[in-house]
Amino acid sequence: MTAKGEADYVLGTNDEEVDRLGLQHRVWRPVVTECWQRVGITHGWRMLDVGAGPGYATADLAEIVGPTGSVLGIERSARFLEAARERCRRRGLANVEFREADLMEISLGQLGLDASWCRWVASFVSSPAKLIDNIAGALRPGGFAIFHEYSDYETFRFMPIRPALESFAQEVMASWRASGGEPNIALKLPGLLTAAGLRVVEIRPQVRTVSPRDYTWQWPASFIEVNLERLRELGRVTPEWAADVLREFKAAEADAGSWFTTPTFLEIIARRE
Repeated sequence: MTAKGEADYVLGTNDEEVDRLGLQHRVWRPVVTECWQRVGITHGWRMLDVGAGPGYATADLAEIVGPTGSVLGIERSARFLEAARERCRRRGLANVEFREADLMEISLGQLGLDASWCRWVASFVSSPAKLIDNIAGALRPGGFAIFHEYSDYETFRFMPIRPALESFAQEVMASWRASGGEPNIALKLPGLLTAAGLRVVEIRPQVRTVSPRDYTWQWPASFIEVNLERLRELGRVTPEWAADVLREFKAAEADAGSWFTTPTFLEIIARRE
């Protein structure tokens, strides 16, 4: 039996999803670390990782802030937390604390932290406003809140256009909304951040167009494979529909003339006043 806290993760929490999240982190790590460097994250900072998942970003942050700094990872999936703790243990990181918590149900309180990191979490929660209020309250005055969130998921497109893959992207968005989330939540974040007492410092769009020869291609490849099975588990699609999607993706992957545009997300940096 799967506990409710695991079952209501729309993308799942199984081992395949843990591996997929690792690939996703490797694909976008250069963008992430460049952002952290612009913010100025360095030795001694006290960081918050919101929706830490299996701890890929948590471990990277812990290495950056060093033994004089610390990272608090918040995650509501016990499965993900087990993987995160093991990852940090293997890397010899003693400056990390994990808490199993749902930020829709609890308040972090005033922690006086230097910065927070939140990637692809606001898209899935029932109340992005409550999430941001929680983050804002945990920061010291002058502390930074950093987000990577989708603003135009409809740019998940293949060239040449393939009908089943087009319907896959639409079904992904529909499944997120059915679970109470919003795939294009980044469009609402500036207003929510301002309301929470944070000043938006910078917004940058992030999108790539890649061919099957590019390493980034492995990102949609892993997502399609894992999410097709998840959509079937949720009872949202038929095996025949899933087979059509997979067949079209394999055809795209074998076509040297194929291109894929990633769903656009915004890199948003805000500062607590």
